[in-house]
Amino acid sequence: MGFPTDAKILTVDDMATMRKIIKSLLAQLGYTNVDEAENGKEALAKLKQQKYDLVLLDWNMPEMDGITLLQEIRKDPDLKNIPVIMVTAEAKKENVLQAIQTGANNYIVKPFTADTLKEKLDKVWAQLQG
Repeated sequence: MGFPTDAKILTVDDMATMRKIIKSLLAQLGYTNVDEAENGKEALAKLKQQKYDLVLLDWNMPEMDGITLLQEIRKDPDLKNIPVIMVTAEAKKENVLQAIQTGANNYIVKPFTADTLKEKLDKVWAQLQG
């Protein structure tokens, strides 16, 4: 059993094409309640305005990068429990460690398939049920 398909998901990436790909992969998995933001600043504003069940967060972005946004989410009492999956082209071990230490629930390296996304969503869901 994974994330409920009515979960509200925010995908944050500065590239419109990548947001479209992620939305399409989520749709294949049955997730249609997907919102998007093009940088950390815009995402933080949206997170403060409405409730999200999950954030898919790109690492490298202008305005505010993914790690900075993750830090902001984790220190805000209203947002700190939202699960965050980092999405990045960086597969370096130190990046993965930094993301986890900063509070990411999981990590996906681009490019990825719907199956990989489902596997990560299921893992995060299992952690939350833990």
